Amino acid sequence: MERVTSVRTALPVVDLSDSPERLRQVAHDVGFFYLTGHGVPAALSDRLLDASRRFFALPQEAKDAIAMTNSPHFRGYTRLGGELTGGLVDWREQIDIGPERAPLSDPEPDYLRLQGPNQWPADLPELPEVIAQWDAELARVGRNLLQLWAVGLGADSGVFDAAFADVPATLIKIVRYPAQAETTQGVGAHRDAGVLTLLLVEPGSRGLQVRGGDGTFIDVDPLPGAFIVNIGEMLEIASGGYLRATEHRVRVGAEERISVPYFFNPRLDAGLPVLTLPDRLAAHARGVTADPSNERIYSVYGRNAWKSRVRAHPDVAAAHGYM
Repeated sequence: MERVTSVRTALPVVDLSDSPERLRQVAHDVGFFYLTGHGVPAALSDRLLDASRRFFALPQEAKDAIAMTNSPHFRGYTRLGGELTGGLVDWREQIDIGPERAPLSDPEPDYLRLQGPNQWPADLPELPEVIAQWDAELARVGRNLLQLWAVGLGADSGVFDAAFADVPATLIKIVRYPAQAETTQGVGAHRDAGVLTLLLVEPGSRGLQVRGGDGTFIDVDPLPGAFIVNIGEMLEIASGGYLRATEHRVRVGAEERISVPYFFNPRLDAGLPVLTLPDRLAAHARGVTADPSNERIYSVYGRNAWKSRVRAHPDVAAAHGYM
């Protein structure tokens, strides 16, 4: 893939072939960047966006047939206004997809209830195959990024590998933000609770905003051929606050927007090791910042995921006796 080096953007542009030091510095300064040179075929991105548009074009009853409220694992379709951030309604519709696994018969602790099967739309039989290919490609990119960060932070390249062994608890959301919504909040301001996020955004669309160093939000528009990448709270913890999990939000406006965030997270029962940084880096570590919701950030990923799911989807939690 052609390197993008001369485009003026609101965020830094990083190529996957860049040095670990370059990647480390960008994640320290901003926590958000454009990623090029990732090797994910453009044709696969196009197939995923096409399948996404066709999913949202289905009749409402076809989408409601796989409503998330049917799933004790928080998988499936959420109608417009069916998710909350910061206690306020997010104006988007979406389908949530995770690793395809059998549910546990007696899950304990609670977060193990997140393991289970997906719900797939009967009228879009090709979607599981497209998602499987997408998952494989982006997991490769995610593992590569983590290895580069590990080296850049003075650790062995494989220091994070054990947490992602077996089946990591990735989450894929296919999201549609409608035009001229009832609110400007597509997604309220938040930080991601996991490790890292790779975002595919429909070309030419707008809406993502990232909180800058001066506290104001800046617009982050898609860059052709690039993913938008951000750090999650668990990677901030693992780096002692050297890497930054940055607050962001989505505003809805005059045009429809489709995006596909890929949340690369470890197994539900895993945490990331907290690295001992070299002195020259430790001197610039900021420590771990507070969750914007004033709730605790846990070292085990599943506890963070459970907290986020129950908080964002209280109707699903209530339907399955989790509240």
